[in-house]
Amino acid sequence: MGTYIPNTGNEQREMLEEAGFQSFDDLYTEIPECVRLNRKLDLPEGSPELSVRRQVEALAGRNRIFNYIFRGAGAYNHYIPAVVEEVASKERFVTAYTPYQAEISQGILQSIFEYQTMICELTGMEASNASVYDGASAAAEAAAMCTDRKRKTVLASAAINPGVYQVLKTYCFGSGNRLVPVPEKNGVTDLKKLREMLSAECACFYVEQPNYFGQVEDVETMADIVHEAGAKLVAGGNPIAMALLRTPGECGADVAVGEGQPLGIPLSFGGPYLGFMAATKEMFRRLPGRMVGETSDAGGNRGYVLTLQAREQHIRREKAGSNICSNEALCAVRAAAYMAVMGEEGLRETARQCYSKAHYFQKKLKTAGLSRVYPGDFFHEFVTRSDIPSRMILKKLEDHGILGGLPLDETRILWCVTELNTKEEMDEAVRIVEEVAGS
Repeated sequence: MGTYIPNTGNEQREMLEEAGFQSFDDLYTEIPECVRLNRKLDLPEGSPELSVRRQVEALAGRNRIFNYIFRGAGAYNHYIPAVVEEVASKERFVTAYTPYQAEISQGILQSIFEYQTMICELTGMEASNASVYDGASAAAEAAAMCTDRKRKTVLASAAINPGVYQVLKTYCFGSGNRLVPVPEKNGVTDLKKLREMLSAECACFYVEQPNYFGQVEDVETMADIVHEAGAKLVAGGNPIAMALLRTPGECGADVAVGEGQPLGIPLSFGGPYLGFMAATKEMFRRLPGRMVGETSDAGGNRGYVLTLQAREQHIRREKAGSNICSNEALCAVRAAAYMAVMGEEGLRETARQCYSKAHYFQKKLKTAGLSRVYPGDFFHEFVTRSDIPSRMILKKLEDHGILGGLPLDETRILWCVTELNTKEEMDEAVRIVEEVAGS
């Protein structure tokens, strides 16, 4: 950052003396001697900037960069307009945190407020927080929102992302709640089983739309079933798909969550990403983290402040419903810039292209011998099965610079198509699959 200036040795000594210490070791007198590291860290000596740059570039050169990507499973390759990077890289926005001092932070607070507003519009919900760490933690935090002393069982569809399920499991274990999977049938949640498994102890049911296999779930019917049992519905979702499918709010969800990476955030080898959370008016006071609100100062001028931040997270942690006290502010700025640039029609067009191209690719793969596993509609991901081992197909694609779908087992592959995949790319991938099938 342009304003970063390291402290000199003399300045450090002056600060120590001002604080009443003679050395840095004096700062750690409260730490027992037995747990201190009484030696220098095993680090190499400092090197010139050019030398370090060459070393890092050599390491980066070992990465495999694919020209074409047909893999999703939670992280998606979308087009990011140049203005998103331009806005997010401005020094005034480069922070991972929500600021406390509103009087000097109006810009970043307004950007988060705009982000919250657009998330509400996208999800069809009434309130959004300033974001959490990622989509998996958002799902787990939403489940925790719904539990209480009488209802401590969380149901989750077996058709959700396995990584999200593991985070739900960890959160439930830590809070003393019970997590129970609801079986899937033909690639979607088994509604009959869901109805049977709901009881007076169930706090909520978590489902993803579309689910891990790319299938479109009947969320509206699920909402009716869950609410009849007195529980809450937590709907996870792909934000791009929300521009085309019915929103969680329209389907009757109580809380909407998801991974915000598709909203202008690059793949970046897995992070940092963005967890978005939105809720109905009845549930918004239980949202974790913080919420930026719009207000007016003494002169009637518009301003932005932290409207909601549960103090229990800071000072009474044992009574808190969540201990998340931060958010992903920089990623939220990127998401806000992306949604503002794309607009309603741009997001809808992106979703349309994802949908139509995925259906084209699925039909072409079928002619190459890869049959679709599950019936019903899908968004931009689908699962195929073949007599040919999955590893053979994916290896051949890799040899041609194509990252194929995610192997689910020896015969099944989860494919993904976005607006960035061209007809020529898809046809080339199909040609290679046909080549493997004929060999």
